[in-house]
Amino acid sequence: MPFNDERPASMSSGEDQGSDVESSSERCDSSDLEYSRESFTSDCSSKHCTPSSSPPKTLTLDEVMESARDLSNLSFAHEIIVNRNFHLETDSLPQDSLWKVVRDNVHKAFWDILESELNDDPPEYGHAIRLLEEIREILLSFLNPGANRMRTQIMEVLDMDLIRQQADNDAVDIQGLASYIITTMGKMCAPVRDEEIKKLRESADNMVTLFREIFRVLDLMKADMVNFTIDNLRPVLQRQSVEYERAKFQSVLDKTHSALDHTTSWIKSALEALLLAAIPTEQTEGQGKGQRAVPGPFQVLNAAFLSILIWDYDKSPLPETWVTDETRLREIQWQLRQSQAVNEVLLIVYSTFGGPIQGLPSLSDRLKRMTSVLLDGMHSPHFNLEEALEGVSAQICCELNKSLTERNYPALTPALQATLRGQICNITQKDNPIRTLVEDRVQQYFQALICDPKPQAKLEQVPAGLTAIKPELALMGAKFISLVNYNKTIYGPFYADIIRKLMFSSNPPAANPPQDTTQDSVTSN
Repeated sequence: MPFNDERPASMSSGEDQGSDVESSSERCDSSDLEYSRESFTSDCSSKHCTPSSSPPKTLTLDEVMESARDLSNLSFAHEIIVNRNFHLETDSLPQDSLWKVVRDNVHKAFWDILESELNDDPPEYGHAIRLLEEIREILLSFLNPGANRMRTQIMEVLDMDLIRQQADNDAVDIQGLASYIITTMGKMCAPVRDEEIKKLRESADNMVTLFREIFRVLDLMKADMVNFTIDNLRPVLQRQSVEYERAKFQSVLDKTHSALDHTTSWIKSALEALLLAAIPTEQTEGQGKGQRAVPGPFQVLNAAFLSILIWDYDKSPLPETWVTDETRLREIQWQLRQSQAVNEVLLIVYSTFGGPIQGLPSLSDRLKRMTSVLLDGMHSPHFNLEEALEGVSAQICCELNKSLTERNYPALTPALQATLRGQICNITQKDNPIRTLVEDRVQQYFQALICDPKPQAKLEQVPAGLTAIKPELALMGAKFISLVNYNKTIYGPFYADIIRKLMFSSNPPAANPPQDTTQDSVTSN
């Protein structure tokens, strides 16, 4: 039988995703955040707020598969909630892909066998009956539970026992059955498929080609049905998003006790980094000299969130609590890297030439657009950044010479062009001072957003030197903060339990200095 060529697909814009996450987060009861705040120093916990404390046990294959299904359901539900444009679409495989070749060959073999059987004298109906049986099941799957009349009619017309008896006596009306199937599809399909049904009715093709087209349209109708269900389910999930996702994750955790290992390592790394960077506090009575300040729980969590922005996906797996947003996080990271590179190039250009090109917004916009286009796709593993920057340098020199000569300034000398090219190409080095400056200030920008209880008011307040990419930073900042706030709302109780164990347990991290457990001055986000 032909395979059902369907797959979940996301056709969305980042702005839509960000706004949906933010709206879902805003719908959450503030008590969730209050509980998370209190649980940092509290020992009480409930099942849906902290990981289970039962000892590890050996999992059976069924338990592993059940956990995988729970995680799959969680990912699917999360995508529906945060991405208003998430929908199912039929698969379109690349022309040169091995899977397409295999699929097409299997399909061709089936239809060739069907055509050969129907052309026999007398005809054979083995494959045709299996085809009709599958079509009947697909049509029945489209019906609502109360559609008993149409269900009975389909079962009567596509009665497999009767059709088998007719086949034994060479009395099967394939044309009549196909006509009934098309008519029934026309009653069930969405209006957008009316044109496809009309083509089926008017088709003059042979029976094999007709049935192939019937299956193609049935696949489209199945996708329509799933998308209709998703659209109806989305408001329900959004109203209960936090409780649903938290409960689903807890069910995974109940079955797989290692489900927070990467999350714990992520938070522990943030804590250790803060401790290593801590500045010794002033000497006070009863305290030893050189004691470092212990970071607060929210400081640890904010530092962990900031590290997600620059996560090295090749080096470490993403924390389990962020897996459902990996695609969105990667897109933000790619856009941020490109924007940083564009800003670095523009900083070099304006610091090198200064006065003659200052105060020309049209020139600045042209240089920015041109650089962005040439650096588009720089996240790809096959992208040659050095070569692209050579092209950027050449184009910028041409654009600058044109602008300078139009305003009666001397053109750039070859030596100056070579200097500019060298400085621009040097931003590929991690220790490049311009690159370091831009990356540090971008981190300051996102840190300010994460730590502020009302980050929307600070989206436009970019640090000095980042003005050229202010619109891009504001857009990425809004997306990232929406993801962080939504993530914090769902998984805050789990984070609280992990941080409490790391900071206040009898076995703190190795880098942890003597702790002041009386510290209660925790500022919220």
